[in-house]
Amino acid sequence: MNNHNKIPGKKLLLVDIGNTQMVFGLYQDRELLAHWRLSSERQLTSDELAWQLHGMFEQSGHASDDINGILAASVVPHLDAPLAAACEHVCGLTPSFVGSTEVKIGMAIDYKNPREVGSDRIVNAIAAREKYGAPVIVLDCGTATTFDIVSPGGRYAGGLILPGIEVSLAALSRRAAKLPEVSLEHPDTLIGRDTASSIQAGSYWSAVDGIAGLITRLRREPGYEQAPIVATGGLVSLLINDIESLDHHEPHLTLNGLLLLAERHF
Repeated sequence: MNNHNKIPGKKLLLVDIGNTQMVFGLYQDRELLAHWRLSSERQLTSDELAWQLHGMFEQSGHASDDINGILAASVVPHLDAPLAAACEHVCGLTPSFVGSTEVKIGMAIDYKNPREVGSDRIVNAIAAREKYGAPVIVLDCGTATTFDIVSPGGRYAGGLILPGIEVSLAALSRRAAKLPEVSLEHPDTLIGRDTASSIQAGSYWSAVDGIAGLITRLRREPGYEQAPIVATGGLVSLLINDIESLDHHEPHLTLNGLLLLAERHF
């Protein structure tokens, strides 16, 4: 069949609702047509979300009424209902959510209580396994820093969770009266010459060396010696040049995993 006669595939809207941001991806034929981010750090009403969602479609030049399916992964339960109402209003569709009984994930989960695993972590593991095989290790640097482990047999084996770098910085300034709140940046020197640069250097390099050390420990585990490390999350781009053990950078890993599930579901 000639390309100009190709029948276009389904148009899918995918939503990753994280603690800091909501990430929207509009896909067709596995092509990312548009990509948006909204803050999720405050209470949003369905009307506010609908207004912002409508504006995103308007700005991108894509119609909101020709979506064939909407799939969301959410770790912020209080935003699920406003998102569903906004999608119904703007797109005429109710989103499906990863973790509901209707969405089949196709991956065995070895957690004691599988419902405790964040849906974004499962989606990341699915995406990494699809692209890089098993075993594979996913590092996600966001509000929290997480490692998600896919076993040699392709199962979700568990992981590690630690406070995100920006969360740790904010907690330090709140708990220590004389320490200022500083932004996370790549430090100019290892040894700070004032309080702000000392905090930045300490936070940055402890994160780099802590992540590198955990990767070393994980690769000592039987079966994971050669497991590729796939990095994603908003803070990875700041750290990636200083962590030599990172093998792959996938900025849209969660959306890619959602796409795999959506293609099976819709």
